[in-house]
Amino acid sequence: MSPISRRSLLRAAAVAGAAAPFSRALGAEDAQAAPGTEAAGADPVTLDWLEDGGLGAAPGSTVGVPWPKGAYRPDQTFALTDADGRAVPVQSWPLAYWPDGSLKWSAHAVSSGSGKLTLAAGDAAAPDNKVTVDSSGGTIDVSTGVITVSIGKNGSTLIRSVTRGAAEIARNGRLVLIRQPEIEDEDQGTVRTERFDGAISDVTVEQDGPVRAVVRIDGKHRKGGRSWLPFSIRLYFYAGADSFRMVHTITYDGTQEPGRASGDFIRGLGVRFTVPMRDEPYDRHIRIGGEGTGLLREAVQGITGLRRDPGAAVQAAQYAGRKLPDPSTWDQRVTTRLPYIPEWGDYTLSQLSADGFTLRKRTEKGYGWIGAGGGRRASGFGYVGGVSGGLSFGLRDFWEKYPAQLDIRDAHTDAAEVTLWLWSPEAQPMDLRFYHDGMGQDTYTKQLEGLEITYEDYEPEFGTPYGIARTSELLFWANESTPSPEALAQQVEAVRVLPQLAAPPRQLIKAKVFGPGLYSEPDRSTPAKARIEDHLDFLFTYYKGQVEQRRWYGFWDYGDFMHTYDTVRHQWRYDIGGYAWDNSELSPDLWLWFAYLRSGRADIFRFAEALTRHTGEVDVYHLGDWAGLGTRHGVQHYADSAKQQRIANTTYRRYYYFLTADERVGDLMHANVDSDETFLVLDPLRKVRTDPYTPDRHALSIGFGTDWSGLVSAWLTEWERKGLKWEKARARVLSTMKGIAAQPNGFVQGSGLYDLDTGEFATADQPVVSVSHLSAVFGLGELCAELIDLVDMPKFNEAYLDYCRYFNATKAEQAARYGTDFGSLLLFQGHSRLDAYAAVRTGDAKLATRAWTKFYDSDGYKESSPWTTQKLSGPVALVAGEEAAWVSSNDTALYGLAAIENLALLGDRMPS
Repeated sequence: MSPISRRSLLRAAAVAGAAAPFSRALGAEDAQAAPGTEAAGADPVTLDWLEDGGLGAAPGSTVGVPWPKGAYRPDQTFALTDADGRAVPVQSWPLAYWPDGSLKWSAHAVSSGSGKLTLAAGDAAAPDNKVTVDSSGGTIDVSTGVITVSIGKNGSTLIRSVTRGAAEIARNGRLVLIRQPEIEDEDQGTVRTERFDGAISDVTVEQDGPVRAVVRIDGKHRKGGRSWLPFSIRLYFYAGADSFRMVHTITYDGTQEPGRASGDFIRGLGVRFTVPMRDEPYDRHIRIGGEGTGLLREAVQGITGLRRDPGAAVQAAQYAGRKLPDPSTWDQRVTTRLPYIPEWGDYTLSQLSADGFTLRKRTEKGYGWIGAGGGRRASGFGYVGGVSGGLSFGLRDFWEKYPAQLDIRDAHTDAAEVTLWLWSPEAQPMDLRFYHDGMGQDTYTKQLEGLEITYEDYEPEFGTPYGIARTSELLFWANESTPSPEALAQQVEAVRVLPQLAAPPRQLIKAKVFGPGLYSEPDRSTPAKARIEDHLDFLFTYYKGQVEQRRWYGFWDYGDFMHTYDTVRHQWRYDIGGYAWDNSELSPDLWLWFAYLRSGRADIFRFAEALTRHTGEVDVYHLGDWAGLGTRHGVQHYADSAKQQRIANTTYRRYYYFLTADERVGDLMHANVDSDETFLVLDPLRKVRTDPYTPDRHALSIGFGTDWSGLVSAWLTEWERKGLKWEKARARVLSTMKGIAAQPNGFVQGSGLYDLDTGEFATADQPVVSVSHLSAVFGLGELCAELIDLVDMPKFNEAYLDYCRYFNATKAEQAARYGTDFGSLLLFQGHSRLDAYAAVRTGDAKLATRAWTKFYDSDGYKESSPWTTQKLSGPVALVAGEEAAWVSSNDTALYGLAAIENLALLGDRMPS
């Protein structure tokens, strides 16, 4: 059986048939590589796991693999083998295409494997237990060959049942939301809450096997006549697995007004299941994860530690989770007194900070809680069930995205209830109100004055959370009996670090994806190269350590880091305007992903993964007038009034998507295709314009730097993916490239008037010099390198290379070329990578020399920088640790990208 579904084959055929219009935009060489010809083929690729241990207890893994242009037709099939040459079942589908129609990225799903795997062209092996999807009835029934999950098509029950064989392991899987309409102000107010249930509006089968199936469920939380807090749930199933994965996204659409105590405050947000309890109370088991792979291991009715001993073998069996012998075989002093041993039906583990969890239990509702332990950081894992089966469950990034909680209720009855709280109801309500009263900044003039002192771009009513989103990941196992401690430890590890297959850096480099030539594998062959590699390692290690030291954790915060350091307070400027959360400023996302692409390091991947999850969801609006725009750096992720393309930039999401085929990130990129419409709603330069300007559908002012780079990245990605709007996206890519090239001064012109209906820039009558130090540092350089490789448009190439050639030039050189210089600029070190790119493209040795000169001796970090940290302890710091007061996130991102790209492009031409 073909590993590509019928739907994918039809789609690929449509792509192949549409290759002719693509080729008209390309040179003759590319046009000859159309998919009607025989594919050239490519060498097999060795895939490996990011971390040791392989798949472990996880249900499966999906990886994206790039291919050189023209190597494979879009409908190419693939085979997978293990280290011994045995066939490994794999499901493959296309992720992206080169403009000539050949396959650029393919995705591959596996449900088994622990070592290296080899991917090559061929026919895929089918799994022994295939995933099947039956949508014919009132439910969608997905079978992995081991478990069957029945998914509701309407109502409030997302998952009707989870069965294994004849046993029902769980049922009534639903969402729960607790709204608190009023927030307490210290000791004032009365706490009232109301519960909303998730109501399904749409269910879609996105994949139907044989190795992987994906079902998407969309809806809103509902109570009575009100529906709010949209959710999007994806359920992932893999062949032969006894588990499934849930990716859970909410988008905030409530109201919380600054200065008011009433509003839509989330008190609790969770996923809940009912678990049948068929065994005797002493054969029912509770397992709750503590630190590491630590577990609370108890029975609902414990028979260990009693005054009377039932026998060592009986006690050992209960602790191990095995079925106990008939009580008639125990010491009868215990058996006859079983009714007097308490049955503990309720357990709660609360993680209300990144540094502490508490665990407690009680017999049943209405009776007192008993402390059962605690620690620092819980794994977010639990199990409830018995010797005849039970449910394991886990919430990824449990303590990192506190406040989180796990509840088990009524385990002493016929049906236990499990709730994984993404926001713990025991925490303070989710308070998203803006953090100050505006301080009188009611005009643009006053707001610009405020910007001068706190660096915050404030504007009334702009600091709203309406439209931001957050994604969480959960895992569930349907166990046929209580798992052994070793099996539970494997499940815990899968929750904490979801196994991920990966293609090696050499394949990414060979395929020439993400800007050909811009990154290469680390090279320490000379002292100069080794020093730069040491500096890159230092910066990543420092930021990774600062996340821990400064506790940059929390439901809305985890994944991001701070912008600027306060050297006097020995603290990052977390409370000062635009110096606080970084929000992708100057492209740290690119720095981290390029660092991973060249190294394949798991720790860098995980750091970048958390950043991508955060910046793509929390820093961007997904609903309302500003949908498609992101928010500039600030004290709160959504607080600043600068809502711009530069933060919503699809470039920052592309890496994670193509490396993992993650559908949620794919949604985010697709949603940006129409974000050019936002320029009609909000003028990003409204506060500083001196010329009369009113947004006009046929004459929108759009900058060629931060604005266009955000737009064209979404269009390019939609075109590559052949999404639903790929034809519009392709036209926009080509028309705007042509429009920029046609300006009197190309990119140096700065901006153009854009027609939303035609997707074209008007050509200016007069040359203008308008250059910003920010234009090229939000992914423009990396995108242009991709576009130049993909599209044959010499005039665009010339316009971009001119920009590269003259940004770091002297003012006299700028004036000689354009009639006037570029004014006062910054970020020369970061722009040295533009010099390096232009040097390679043009063969200009002077540009190569200037690239290294600007890298080593302009602004930013220097060889003479300390490249070390200083110890911190009380009383100057809240928590003992270290600081590098000379480090700033802007400089880090620019140095990291310049170092990586300069080494790749001009590593053989470094100064002695």
